[in-house]
Amino acid sequence: MPRTRRCRYPNCHVMVTFPDHYCQQHYEHEAEYLASRQRWARSNDKRYTHKYNTVTRYRNEDKRQQYSFYRTRQWSHLRQQVLERDHYLCAYCKVQGLITPAKIVDHLVPIEYDQALKANVDNLAVICGKCHRLKTDWEQRYYGTGQGNELQSVTPINDVKMIVSMMKNKRA
Repeated sequence: MPRTRRCRYPNCHVMVTFPDHYCQQHYEHEAEYLASRQRWARSNDKRYTHKYNTVTRYRNEDKRQQYSFYRTRQWSHLRQQVLERDHYLCAYCKVQGLITPAKIVDHLVPIEYDQALKANVDNLAVICGKCHRLKTDWEQRYYGTGQGNELQSVTPINDVKMIVSMMKNKRA
C-alpha cells in the first residue's frame, strides 16, 4: 500500500500519494510549494549557522564561555527549578497584572555584566518572548551589554518590578 497524506490546499481533504503534496484539482500549487521549501532550505543552511555561531555569537573567549554555560547540566537543572518555581508564567507580565505563559529563563542581572551571578537562582526569572526583547534592549542601554557596546559602571538591579518600570520609561 503506498504512503498517503492529505492535500495541502486549505480545507481539501483528498488523500494524495507520496511524494506529491497536492491533489489533481490543486496540483498547480505544487511547484510554488516546492519552490518555497527550497527557499527555506537555502536560508537555513549550515554555512549561515556556522557563521552566526563562530563570528557573531562566539565573538571572543568570554562569549564562548558564557554560551557554553547554557549547554551544561547545571543550567538545565537551574532552568527547570526556576520554571517550576514561577509556574511557567512570565514574572515581568505578572508584575503588570497580566498572566502570560512562558518558557524562557532569564538572568535579572546579565551574565555579561556579572559572571558571579550566572548560577544564582535568585538572579533568574521566567520571561515571555515579548518581555525578553524589551529587557534585552533595556539591558543594552542600562548595562551596556551586547555587541559593540561598552559595559557601564552602574548599580545592578535584581528587582523585577523596578526593571519593568525602567523598561516602560525607556530611561537608562
